[in-house]
Amino acid sequence: MIERLEALGRFGRFAAAVGVRLVTPPWELTAALAQIGILFRRCLLPVLATTTPLGMVMALQGLAIFDLYGAQRLLSPLVSVATFRELSPVLASVLVAAQGGSSFAAELGAMRISEEIDATEVMAIDALRVHVVPRFAAIVLACPLLNFVGSLGGIVGGWISAVLMKGEPSGIYWTNLFLLTQFSDLWGGAIKALVFGAIIGLTACYQGFYATGGAPGVGRAVNDTVVLAATTFIVANYFLTTALFGAIGG
Repeated sequence: MIERLEALGRFGRFAAAVGVRLVTPPWELTAALAQIGILFRRCLLPVLATTTPLGMVMALQGLAIFDLYGAQRLLSPLVSVATFRELSPVLASVLVAAQGGSSFAAELGAMRISEEIDATEVMAIDALRVHVVPRFAAIVLACPLLNFVGSLGGIVGGWISAVLMKGEPSGIYWTNLFLLTQFSDLWGGAIKALVFGAIIGLTACYQGFYATGGAPGVGRAVNDTVVLAATTFIVANYFLTTALFGAIGG
């Protein structure tokens, strides 16, 4: 119990230290942009490969119900709202945790056990600013961007099912989508992805930065990153949904 409380306190100090360095110069912009590029290369196709088929499935299931009541015009708003609010933020963040978070935890863990981080600190270089903040910032920024791409994939997937496969009018699909989808759906999902990115970034960087026990320790850090980050932001998703969309009346 005491060890867990100590770990929680250390995580709090770590998060505060990263936050302070994130908003104060000097900033490692080149390193952060490089890490964002790495995340996009690793996560873009997996995000599209998951959100697009799920958008297709959602449209097929929605049509099966809406056809019974003659409410086909509600299909595209259903797909867009569900994709913007829930599907894309969660799926994009899960894939970022699996691809980017695990990779960053492994990199930082390897630096720790090879004493590269210790050497950096011995040379009076701020290891958090150099090694952690660029990776944290990259995940925080990449999640909303990938969420937007994933949302487009889900909507296009719904169009493929409804229009190309089921013969629904394309004009009606897009017209109702733009008429009934609200801007709050878009920015609400973006805020979710931003918060999820912060959770993933802090978890991955913390696990890697404090990895111990050689190669097995790095493996544990990678595993803990994915499990803890995904569990935490999926639980947080409920509270964010209540706060964001409950406040605007659904």
